[in-house]
Amino acid sequence: MTTDRDLARRRLRSQHLSDPAADAEQVVRSLLGVQAENPSQSAWAVATRTAAPDAGDLETALADGRVLRTHVLRPTWHYVHADDAAWLIELTAPRVLPTIDQQLRPLADELTALADLVVAILAETPGRTRAELSTALADRGVALTGQQLMLLLAHLELHLLVCSGAPRDGEHTYALFAERVRRPRRLERDEALAELAVRYLTSHGPATERDLAYWATLTLGDVRRGISAAGEGLASFEHDGRTFLHAADAEAAVAASDAQEGPTAHLLQVLDEMYRGYQDSRWLLDADGVVPRERETAIGMALVDAQLVAAMRRTLTAKAATFELRPHRALAEPELDAIHDASARYAAFLGLEPRVVFASVG
Repeated sequence: MTTDRDLARRRLRSQHLSDPAADAEQVVRSLLGVQAENPSQSAWAVATRTAAPDAGDLETALADGRVLRTHVLRPTWHYVHADDAAWLIELTAPRVLPTIDQQLRPLADELTALADLVVAILAETPGRTRAELSTALADRGVALTGQQLMLLLAHLELHLLVCSGAPRDGEHTYALFAERVRRPRRLERDEALAELAVRYLTSHGPATERDLAYWATLTLGDVRRGISAAGEGLASFEHDGRTFLHAADAEAAVAASDAQEGPTAHLLQVLDEMYRGYQDSRWLLDADGVVPRERETAIGMALVDAQLVAAMRRTLTAKAATFELRPHRALAEPELDAIHDASARYAAFLGLEPRVVFASVG
């Protein structure tokens, strides 16, 4: 009999956590979108899904423009492959933009002029940080608060005018979308809905139609349209009163997911796709119901054998990466060993020594 834990294990594989990808570009292309609100934490979200985590891997893909960091899918940052940016933004922006534009209402009468000014500044000198854009606008007599400028830039991203430029000293920059994506791939709406359904359910499946609607900020009607158009590319099954969908050719992965020996742990941010990539069936991560259902207070989580076993907080110093864990239940020795292995991988990626601190079981 299939259990919640079985399905969570399958997600580890479809998301490359137990079946690593070759590099950062492949991770982003495969997952279609990787939430990237926190650049430091999200860099690990990508790297941990590769066979050989390397900080320079994602940095190079961002610098080359193969991967972009921009607003898409929901009103927040995501890494997205340059080949997918245009069609994915065009598909999802109409339902995301109202959230951004509502907050820009005080600037509504000036929005077109401000957009033209930012585009002109970036055309003159691309690769500007937000602080540099603020200064350039001030020099032209336009004073915006940091929040207003951030929202304005998100508005421009969702109109395919602006996107990420090459990072400079680890800092995010902005450039013109047309300069970074010379030959944007565009799809008709029905074609885009079908591709979205297949690629999300391949990279995040098994998942429900409501999971996809949440992830891409689409209506259930649009999601069902995409699933229907995908036809034989998708398969489904019933579990616990819900219909779960996945790529039609994913059945071979089931045995591979069940065959892994010993628990494997992952230390991740709560924005990670394993958590934030779902809403309707998110709690497959907690088959035993030990995690409090409340607003997230920790910025991280520890997964062992695809189950959320502890809240995690990461602290960095010049020498060490400390992972403070607050378990949701008592952990067995093999689980503790797996967590220490995960901390060593994460710290090695950061070039630091690993330290694990356990608080009392909460």
